Amino acid sequence: MSERVAARRRRARAEILDAAWKLAEHDGLVSLTLRGLAAEVGMRAPSLYSYFDGKAAIYDAMFAQGYRALDAQLTDLVGRMDVDPPDDREAWLVAGVRAWLTFCQASLPRYQLMFTRVVPGWSPAPDAYAASVDSFTRMRRWLASAAITDDRDVDLWTALVAGLAAQQIANEPGGTRWVDLTERAVAMFLHAVESRGTP
Repeated sequence: MSERVAARRRRARAEILDAAWKLAEHDGLVSLTLRGLAAEVGMRAPSLYSYFDGKAAIYDAMFAQGYRALDAQLTDLVGRMDVDPPDDREAWLVAGVRAWLTFCQASLPRYQLMFTRVVPGWSPAPDAYAASVDSFTRMRRWLASAAITDDRDVDLWTALVAGLAAQQIANEPGGTRWVDLTERAVAMFLHAVESRGTP
């Protein structure tokens, strides 16, 4: 395949994914149909199979794209932070949680696809799932920079921040009620970690 053909294919796939997100934002993830998606991009439904093997493959691509966007946002945050975790790990963790919650609130369909099982019968294929594994590995490195390395502490951390996001999105999607608990939640987490002798 020539570079020009490959570039055209990449552009078409990107356009299809943009349209899929647009439709998901408007109608919900589970309402996504190949017919509706094809109409949105000016194709016939069978033409989509030239770019994706089916609807599950589109969900896979959206899932991986979501994790790449999350990693880019958090990498940008770390690059802009004016504290180092050894100097003020609480501020470091609070900033990370707030950035993650902002990401989750920005798109309900993206949050649902990445962090819940809202699409019946779909789970990410291994290639797509690898994006979430890579993201989790980066999160562990980020926590390790704040001396959070014990598996139990990492599990507690993920349960805590996922709970904040789930409560906020379920009960006050555009608000800040649970986001505003970030500082308290991080302080509680660090107290729990430190009270059992973990650094």
